[in-house]
Amino acid sequence: MAIAQTPVDTLIDARWIIPVEPAGAVLDHHSLAVEDGKIIARLPTVEAHARFRPKHRYALLDHALIPGFINLHTHAAMTLLRGLADDLELMEWLNRHIWPTEARHVSPSFVYDGALLACAEMLRGGTTCFNDMYFYPEAAAQAALTAKMRAAMGLIVIEMPTGYAADADDYLRKGLAMRDQYRHEPLLNFTLAPHAPYTVGDKTFGKLLTYAEQLELPIHIHLHEAQAEIDGSLEQYRLRPIQRLHNLGLLGPNLIAVHAVHLTQDEIHLLARQGCHVAHCPASNLKLASGIPPVAEKIASEINVGIGTDGAASNNRLDMFSEMRLAALLTKGKSGNATALSAHEALRMATLNAARALGIDAQTGSLQPGKAADIAAVNLATLESAPCYHVISDLVYAAGREHVSHVWVNGELLLDERRLTTLDLPELLHTAALWREKITAS
Repeated sequence: MAIAQTPVDTLIDARWIIPVEPAGAVLDHHSLAVEDGKIIARLPTVEAHARFRPKHRYALLDHALIPGFINLHTHAAMTLLRGLADDLELMEWLNRHIWPTEARHVSPSFVYDGALLACAEMLRGGTTCFNDMYFYPEAAAQAALTAKMRAAMGLIVIEMPTGYAADADDYLRKGLAMRDQYRHEPLLNFTLAPHAPYTVGDKTFGKLLTYAEQLELPIHIHLHEAQAEIDGSLEQYRLRPIQRLHNLGLLGPNLIAVHAVHLTQDEIHLLARQGCHVAHCPASNLKLASGIPPVAEKIASEINVGIGTDGAASNNRLDMFSEMRLAALLTKGKSGNATALSAHEALRMATLNAARALGIDAQTGSLQPGKAADIAAVNLATLESAPCYHVISDLVYAAGREHVSHVWVNGELLLDERRLTTLDLPELLHTAALWREKITAS
């Protein structure tokens, strides 16, 4: 007697599944069964065909399935400033170019259009979730929801007035109201996002700490990005920024320190003892000549390190493949140890480690039954990746975002054979061109 098959929404057959946990696992000829947005089974393909009757079936027999990347730090709307002010150091880049341009042009429509363009770029590169920090976060949230992409929306706080808010209290008030408005959206999470120690005062940090504890929100902040930041803090506060934040009570398991380039060994130990997370943005750090952070030392101290791209204005690409590769190579080169950051560790930094930093690792970041079906399929039957001896090494050192063929978020197919299913690519390009004309004419 034939065994009745279980109906499911989607069955994805793959040459390999890289679940990320357990560490280093490579599952040959396996399938994922998806129902109601979640992975309900991960099993050999032969067994999957006998057990399930899918509405939609994908035979990706030259592909590796990986968890969708989680971009741990970006400013999505800044895609509209891509290439505007290149080859400059950080403070000149900010003070003379980025901040003046933002003062003239940033608006809800700027943020929505820029974030939508970013969502398209990230989805085509296998990214299924991004951690954002920018003005008008409600507009970025709307863009993410339009794309049907997962996002952590940073509630930005800064002392200086902008078109978005008048002062730090106004930023907080508007950000928290935005969180209340969108808190029940299943694809959205939230962080408190003070811009940096040099743009936020002690009194505001005290308020942020209170809200972070009451609402159980991560704190997402640029920290020790450039030497000038540290020099300024020593002059103003007679403290290095990390020590200042520690004295204020902000270092803890809910802190995501973005960049963390210039660290003493004592500061690395302090971040580790306090359970802080780090968002490593290697390309942006290099492009702005901020430096090469001591990633090997952070890992040795058991600091949880994830990977981010930063914004397209300081990186030019929202490409997690290139960030993974660069992170691994820089760590090896700086440490003098070719084993310092393995391919699997780099992949984990771009997926599960980032989810852990955001507090969503029970929901996403690995291909485990019970987690959301946030999945990217990478075609490894290509000239650039042939021959394939070790699939995880191929993913990190040889493959690129152009090899991503399919992407699912929460079980919904958002990229189908390189075609975006929720976004209109020609329309996005037209909108980007209009913003270029407007910005260059100002």
